[in-house]
Amino acid sequence: MKMAKKPWGGRFARGTEQEVEAFTSSLDFDQRLYRQDIAGSQAHARMLARQGIISPAEAEEIVRGLEEIRGEIDSGEFFFDPALEDIHMAIEARLTEKIGEAGRKLHTARSRNDQVALDVRLFLAGAVEALLEDIQNLRRAGARLARRHLGVMLPGYTHLQRAQPVLFSHHLLAYDEMWRRDQARLKESLARIRVSPLGAAALAGTTFPIDPEFTGSQMGFPEVFRNSLDAVSDRDFLLEFLAHSSIIMVHLSRLAEELIIWSGAEFGFVVLPDAYATGSSIMPQKKNPDVPELIRGKSGRVCGHLLGLLMTLKGLPLAYNRDLQEDKEPLFDTLDTVQGAVRLMTGLLGQLQIRPEGMAAALHGGFLTATDMADYLAAKGIPFRTAHEQVGQTVRQAEAQNKELWELSLEEIRKFAPQADADLFEWLKIENSVARRTSPGGTAPARVAEALALVEKELGIEVAGAE
Repeated sequence: MKMAKKPWGGRFARGTEQEVEAFTSSLDFDQRLYRQDIAGSQAHARMLARQGIISPAEAEEIVRGLEEIRGEIDSGEFFFDPALEDIHMAIEARLTEKIGEAGRKLHTARSRNDQVALDVRLFLAGAVEALLEDIQNLRRAGARLARRHLGVMLPGYTHLQRAQPVLFSHHLLAYDEMWRRDQARLKESLARIRVSPLGAAALAGTTFPIDPEFTGSQMGFPEVFRNSLDAVSDRDFLLEFLAHSSIIMVHLSRLAEELIIWSGAEFGFVVLPDAYATGSSIMPQKKNPDVPELIRGKSGRVCGHLLGLLMTLKGLPLAYNRDLQEDKEPLFDTLDTVQGAVRLMTGLLGQLQIRPEGMAAALHGGFLTATDMADYLAAKGIPFRTAHEQVGQTVRQAEAQNKELWELSLEEIRKFAPQADADLFEWLKIENSVARRTSPGGTAPARVAEALALVEKELGIEVAGAE
């Protein structure tokens, strides 16, 4: 098929080497922006007509032609000519082919520099809105799991060693806090994404009497650029998205790590749903946590995209440089990876089987109520550091006898903590340890129930029997 003439070819006496075309083309990946490119071009055409730069009839012809092109791409009929470098030139060339000279007027008062900046901003604004809803669904899945197992206890860990008993629901709600912050960051970033750069042209603005505010309003953008140089070279909004996405993936990776550990025989806290696990090609008994493992693995990929774009931008002089073409592949891959990970974790949590008996077994061993004993002694007026030392000596004694603290006699305990009385044993019970932590944000059942009810209200989850 005959290669199309390049829109910028007037300056050049000979064609581009095929290797150069292949190296510089972004059409393979930026064709994903076709809807945004068409919407931005339609808004630009309407603005040109409104300002008297082209006629209303020409604008109408352009808008209609672009609509037809969108249909061609939607249906798979559109031919993407690799010689046309990118989606912007591909669409413009097809438009001129369809409607003639009017199509050649579309690029008046516009450059590919401000055009691509607009397309990416439009794309990202829609992507962030979709991701916000995905995270909302993830939070709902976590909240429903927390509601189903509201009274279940398990060890809380520090340094991956048993530390103090907590409610499983309290543990899940810690992740909800992370996801709520993820949503807050994404929502806040929308104000900086929805800034229209169209009208900055190549870098210096244009001589035509354009109306950037009108074009921006057509795109649903409440703000327009303030500096034309910055408008075409700014990719801060992409860096923010990659940073926010990296944090989201780190949060998911932490939960994935726990699910991997918890599903192993050494813990036995959870059973992964069959639909979110795989088997071994040689060991028939295996049920591998591949989905959590890949979420954990792909977090490094997303974080790498952030670092990669930072390095691309760090040495760029103003204004536009072709290096900025390298922003799209990390953007698209990050978005696909994060959306996939969030949605998979949502489905996994919705089908996750909890093993309360495994969690209960882990509550024994590790002296999880040692801090309660120290608090008990401190409440009797003993300086906490003294109480801490006394309890440490008591733990060492119990450990030597392979006993829990509550299995020691009062006389044995008094060797190290003479102020202890018989009521200490109530403090050493696991369920009492949890119930006693009524401080704000604590793991006491009443506090967790309050926190869960607040999350459910935020998420619009109706709970059976709730008033």
